[in-house]
Amino acid sequence: MDRYRQKCESGFTLAELLVALMVTSIILAAVATLAFAMGSVKDSTDDTSFKQAHLRYATLRLNDLIRNCKLVCAAVGDDVAIWRADDNGDKKINASELVYIEAGTERNYIRLLEFTAADEKTLIDIQNGAAKQALLVSGSCKRTEIMPVCSDVQFSFDEAPPLSKFVSISFKVLENNALCQRQVSGKLRGWAGNLLNSQTNPTLIVNDDD
Repeated sequence: MDRYRQKCESGFTLAELLVALMVTSIILAAVATLAFAMGSVKDSTDDTSFKQAHLRYATLRLNDLIRNCKLVCAAVGDDVAIWRADDNGDKKINASELVYIEAGTERNYIRLLEFTAADEKTLIDIQNGAAKQALLVSGSCKRTEIMPVCSDVQFSFDEAPPLSKFVSISFKVLENNALCQRQVSGKLRGWAGNLLNSQTNPTLIVNDDD
């Protein structure tokens, strides 16, 4: 009988079990909170890293395009048309040498529009938008996302195209729940202004309509 009573007395009381359960629940709640916090930090870090990678790519790609292009042909609507290079040296703008920097009607992304067609385009057609429309209809285009998610994309120039020698592209990116202003700028190294038939009313490139 004494042995049975001693065995019962050595067990946990109801109060001790309740206290143990309460302590365990507190510990589990703390662990869950810590795990959630670590997950949130990881997601935030991944998002920031993703945006930083796009920002680095955008800076390099746009800087290279602007600094090495022949001419900023026009700023039409939400696009900037760039004569990337005179690949065949004919002093004419071929469709495959054209690149459009697109911002979209809501100015919420930056992407490049390039073409594989080889036909020539006049500066006038580029300025009035006819060249782009014709090339889009032909289906010979490729779009490359530069900044897939941003806002308030703005283009600025030292002078109106095609006299521009300096181009700046500004935009905002959401980082850590705050809008950050970013900017990519470049100065044309090989500006082909000598091909313009007029500095006061530059509408054509020499021999562009031959």
